[in-house]
Amino acid sequence: MQHYCKYLIFAASLLMNIKLNWDALGIGTSILCAIHCALLPVLMGSFPVFGVNIIHNLAFEWSMIVIAFVVGSYSLFHGYIKHHRSLVPVLIFGIGFIFLVLKQFFAQYEISLLIIAVIFIISAHFYNYRLCHRSRCSSPHHKH
Repeated sequence: MQHYCKYLIFAASLLMNIKLNWDALGIGTSILCAIHCALLPVLMGSFPVFGVNIIHNLAFEWSMIVIAFVVGSYSLFHGYIKHHRSLVPVLIFGIGFIFLVLKQFFAQYEISLLIIAVIFIISAHFYNYRLCHRSRCSSPHHKH
């Protein structure tokens, strides 16, 4: 178990040195998720013609949720550790993520829960981004 933790910490430290705006990636994936869910009913009729079956595909839906969690968690963890030490973006993201998971269980409220989730998740990334750029740190990830 200790070896696993060491490798996990090593992998996380390598990722933190990649110069990538993780908040922009999080915002982008959240917007793509919202577009996917909004346009899916419109395009539903043409998908079977092309052999595509992502309509209410549980594996696809849960994989998108996992991707949102991984990108969001990494982005917010990085901002918290390296820049601002504020838990507010994490709390906002957590609320959004709860709504994102709830939409899987309450299909009759899927669109409403998704809209709320996307608003909270994008707000968390945007607030994290602002806090990171306001901080006076020596990180090479952004210029002050």
